[in-house]
Order: sequence, then C-alpha cells, then structure tokens
Amino acid sequence: MAHTLQSVTGSQNDLVPIKTALLSVSDKTGLIELATALSKFNVKLLSTGGTAAAIRAAGLSVTDVSEHTGSPEIMDGRVKTLHPKIHGGLLGVRGNAKHEEEAKSNGVAWIDLVVINLYAFSETVAKGSDFSTCVENIDIGGPSMLRSASKNHASVAVLSHPGQYAAFLSSLSATAGNGGEASTSLALRKKLASAAFARTAAYDTAISSWFAGQLAEGDPVANAVAEASGPLGSVVQRTYSRDVALKYGCNPHQNPSFVGRIVNPLAPAASQDMPFEILNGTPGYINLLDAVNAYQLASELRAATGLAAAASFKHVSPAGAAVAVPLSDVEAAVYDAPKDGLTPVALAYLRARNADPMCSFGDFAAVSDEVDEATALILKPEVSDGIIAPSFTPEALAILKTKKSGAFIILQAKKSFRPPPIEYREVFGMAFAQRRNDVAISADSLAKIVTKKSTSFNDDAKRDLVIALIAIKYTQSNSVGYARDGMMVGVGAGQQSRVDCVKLAGRKVATWYLRQHPKVQALPFKAGTKRTDKVNARVRYIEGDMAEDEYKTWVTQFDSAPEPLTDSEKKAFLSGLKGVSLASDAFFPFRDSIDCAARYGVSYVAQPGGSVKDDDVTQACDEYTITQCHGLPRLFHH
Repeated sequence: MAHTLQSVTGSQNDLVPIKTALLSVSDKTGLIELATALSKFNVKLLSTGGTAAAIRAAGLSVTDVSEHTGSPEIMDGRVKTLHPKIHGGLLGVRGNAKHEEEAKSNGVAWIDLVVINLYAFSETVAKGSDFSTCVENIDIGGPSMLRSASKNHASVAVLSHPGQYAAFLSSLSATAGNGGEASTSLALRKKLASAAFARTAAYDTAISSWFAGQLAEGDPVANAVAEASGPLGSVVQRTYSRDVALKYGCNPHQNPSFVGRIVNPLAPAASQDMPFEILNGTPGYINLLDAVNAYQLASELRAATGLAAAASFKHVSPAGAAVAVPLSDVEAAVYDAPKDGLTPVALAYLRARNADPMCSFGDFAAVSDEVDEATALILKPEVSDGIIAPSFTPEALAILKTKKSGAFIILQAKKSFRPPPIEYREVFGMAFAQRRNDVAISADSLAKIVTKKSTSFNDDAKRDLVIALIAIKYTQSNSVGYARDGMMVGVGAGQQSRVDCVKLAGRKVATWYLRQHPKVQALPFKAGTKRTDKVNARVRYIEGDMAEDEYKTWVTQFDSAPEPLTDSEKKAFLSGLKGVSLASDAFFPFRDSIDCAARYGVSYVAQPGGSVKDDDVTQACDEYTITQCHGLPRLFHH
C-alpha cells in the first residue's frame, strides 16, 4: 500500500480550517514533528495515553481525551475514544442545523483532523504470540475513528500512516500562506479518506484471516462450521497492492488497469513478492500475461530436460517453445543462422522463434537461463515486444535496450519467487479459485505405453513428448502440440473440437517442414527485401492459395516470378517427415485425430486416455505404427 500523496491545495470554497486535531498513534514515527507543526498553526491537540505523554515530553500543549470527554479511560484503555464527544465531533455534518444544535446541547466540539495508526496486530501475530495477546492487539477505537473521519471527509481530514505526514504538512503550509489558517482541501480529504478505508479493510482482513486459522480441530462445533464453509472457507478475502499502472487492459478502452502484489494481511512485510523486476520499457496487460506464462513454460522445460529452454508467446499461448538442440545444416540455412557458435540460450530461442515465425511476429520471449550477447543478437532484428529471463549480461542488456527505440520490455525474473498454491480470478462479478497446476511433467510420465505394435520411445521421442506436454500445459485449451528435434513445430490452441486442433497444428507442422523444401529455399528475393517480408512470402508460397490481386503484389518481391510449389511436390516432400511427437491436453474422443496426425509424420503420441473410444484410438496408432502412452494428467489451461 502506497503511503505518499501529492500536495493538493484546492479552491477557497472547499477549504476547511484545522482548529482541533486528535492524535492517537501506536507508531510514534514523525509524531513530534507533526504535532509541533500543528501547534505552530495554533491547532488544539487532543490525545490519549502514550501519545499524549510523548507530545508533553516534547514541550507541547495537549489535552487528554479523558479531559475532553469528561470520561476516564477505563477497562485497561479498551474504552477511551468510544464516546459521543469524540465520534460526534467527527461525524457531525457542518452546516446542518440539527447537527449543530445537537452538538451544542451535548457539549460536542468539532474535530477537524484525526491522526491514527493502529495497534500492531499483524506484527504481534508474526512474533508467534499466544491467542490472548493477539486478541489484545486488535484495535477497536482506532478503526472506528478512521472510519468516522473518512465518512465525514467533507469536513474532516484523516492521516492513517506516518508516510503521509510530510506531504500533508506541505499542503497545510500552502493553504495557510502568509498568516492564514491551515486548511485542507476537499480533494486532499478524499485522498486521505480513501487511504484510510483501504487501511481498515486490510486490518480487518488480517484479523478475520487469523481467526479463521484458530478454529480448534477437536471442537465439533468449530468443525461443523468449517465443513459448512467449504474447503476454501465461507469468506475469502484478497488484498492487492497497485504496483504497476498499465497503459490499458486487454483493449485500449479497458481502463483503469494495473498489476500488483498479493498482500498478506497477517504479515504485510512478508507479502507475496512480484515475480519479476522491470528493467526497461512499459509492459501492458497482455505482455505480462504472456511473460509469466512463457517463463513458467521455459523454466519447466529446463527442469524436465536439463537443457537451456525458451518460449515465444503470443496472446497467452506459445507460438513456439524449444530446448538447446544443435542445428542441422538444413535448419541453419532455413533459420538464417550459423550452424555452430550459438550459445545454448541463443539456440533455444532461435528454435522457439522458428517453430512458427509468422505467429511469433510481435512475440514476448522467455528463456530459462541468463541472456548473453549471442541471444540478444538473435533477438535484436526480430519484431518482438519483450523478454523475461532470470538475468542478463551487461552486453546483452545494452543491446536489448536499443530495440523499439528504447521501448523494448525487459523483465528480470526473480529466482527466489514461489507462487502461492491457490490461484484466484474474478470474472463477471464472480470469484474463481483453484489449486495452481503444479503437476510436474518428466520422462517418467510416459511409462504407460498402450500400443502393441510399437512399445517403446527412444530418447529423442521422450524429450520431444516432454516438451510438447509442458508446452500445451500453458496453451489455451483445447490444445495439442507437435514436436521434433527439441522444438515445438505445431501448436493448436483454443479449438472446441480436438480434431480441429490436430488439423490446425498439423498445417503448421507442414508449413514448418516445407520451409526446408529446395524450391522455398531458392526463392529469388530482390536485394533489400526485409526479413519479415521474406518469412511471410515463403509461407504464402507454401500455402499457394493467393487471390489474383494478392499474387500481383506478392510477386513484386522477386527478381523473377517463382514457379509454383505443386500439391504433388508438397506431398512428396512431406512423405519424408518422420519421428514427430504429438501430445494432447485431454483424451482423443475418436480415431480421426490419429488418422489426421499420421499425415504429418507423427510416430509418438502422449495423451491422458480415458475416452470410451480409447481402444479405437489405440488400434489406429497400431495401424500407423505409432507408439502411444496413456496415464498423463489432463492439462486444460484457460
């Protein structure tokens, strides 16, 4: 929670002079400086207990609340400010004839400023104090005064944290001018009221959360209440900090938008940290969704394979993902990269980006290891929004900061970050909660082979199936993924029909492989044709379904019109594609997915199983000599 505020002077007609202030604080930071300044403005000071003693010790004049109310502090200080002369002085509406008359007849004087900070309840809990000690540190009068003053912000100012004092005094000085009264503006009082309500809300959340954890396990009544409340409790309270203001949400009209930390009300100082630090650029809403999903994917690939890993994300699904597997001569030529000399991280991102370079246009990149100069140089010419990585060399950082005229987003992931076990989402006025998908995928997940004709996976197949399974774990469902040579070569995301996912991703596999066709590699581009234009032109050449007007524009990129890539040439070339791995985030309901996948060189399949048609799907795999395993967890992602 931010404690700073801007100085607000306001117009003359909404200024309220401060004549009486009530100060009652557990944290004495800045107290004497504030009280001294208020005294210089001729403000009458009211106070309680230790706060009054501290003010007197500083040589300042102060009136005890008990003297002001005519009632002593009783019950060990539990009752001191809960009095009509306090709350009447805070809540009374100035200018309301009835309130003015009732205040006069009951001896109530207006209070124009309240300075409160609350008992250190969370800190008491954090110390491991016993139940009764924690209860004694629940503030009652403080929140009551904060709420009363905030409700009546039309006339009353409220300070709820020492961090506000300096800016507040600056505002008073501005309104007082030369010899005038220290006053507060309506705009300032609204800001202060908002901060105070946020503080009491967080304080109440801390208390209710703590109490929820104190239910006696052996108490049948408490157990009955807990069971009736459900496994997540009858009320789940969430507190967020506004850490980073975003340009807008998913779309420009969706404002305001921000991203923030999850605040632990029982221990604010130990609240959930942000998972990254912004080193450069201004991230947007979708940028950050891409970044955190992509980084989880890359990190899990690293853990599962032991190889440097990377992901290229667009719209919260991977366009590509890969690990550091050396390039063949053909791949180096197709990806316009040196065959040797690439560092593992550079190699991983190069493969991830080249799974589907058209879809990776404007991606958000993630890598599992430190970004070095070689990786930065691979990324530099690409159209990309940003990157997230655990660290950057100084040379790499300098290169990346020049991208997009200095606007390239660079996020440094925090290695120590650990996500909470339960994830929450608010949609259309409802709260959704679930345990995060923390299932770990590894080669051991592939043990249950169900086919009879082919009954084993080689090491490359195991690696590729693990890559595909982890990739679809972070792909919008329904989803399937094809992988080969340590990289995703086709991702089908967000289709309602599973066979449509297989077809969509299969077309991407075909395009990926046909980029290696000699006729594609030999396209006679004019000198100076941009890299992105070449990528798009090759894909359209492979697809070959251009309308007449599109073709007229397309062909201008070449020194001479290329001969078409015929369907028979495509089919013949694709017949050489073998050893592809296919993973599915849920079971295949019919064999049609296998019939389709077999056309794209699939030799290995991993899926959860559990369909009534499992036997039909397995029979299809046997017919195509595809090795298939079941027993994977379902990996839907939304």
